[in-house]
Amino acid sequence: MTKLLLILFVGLCFETMGVVLLSKGLKRLEGPRTYSVSDIAKMVGRALTNKQIVLGVAFEAVFFICLLTMMSRADVSFVWPLTSLTFVFSTVAARFYLHEQIDGLRWGGVLLIVMGAGLITFTEKRKEAERVKAGLTQEPRL
Repeated sequence: MTKLLLILFVGLCFETMGVVLLSKGLKRLEGPRTYSVSDIAKMVGRALTNKQIVLGVAFEAVFFICLLTMMSRADVSFVWPLTSLTFVFSTVAARFYLHEQIDGLRWGGVLLIVMGAGLITFTEKRKEAERVKAGLTQEPRL
């Protein structure tokens, strides 16, 4: 499970960096003047040449590769809820890197996410202990 959590951590870091870069790039992107096909095509062209947007998408792709790796090695009911930790990482990055104001209620939500992730990790550790007790000590390969 340690390797899985390491892959999760790396993936969450890339996800957070991707979201921050996308946010910065999209906020600098001028929207279309009208919603004609040509204006939208020009905006898409500007987005495709914006380094922050392109790098943000690339980081999101790395996160997706980490997610696919984790899902191929562990139960979806374990992996998918843990990806909610990206909200924690992103909120911290938004506060300290993007200088967003985060109120106490939102921090409370972040705390609930952390507690939920802790419960999910605890259930996986308990499941591993039961496997060891039953003589099934072989972990899935990573």
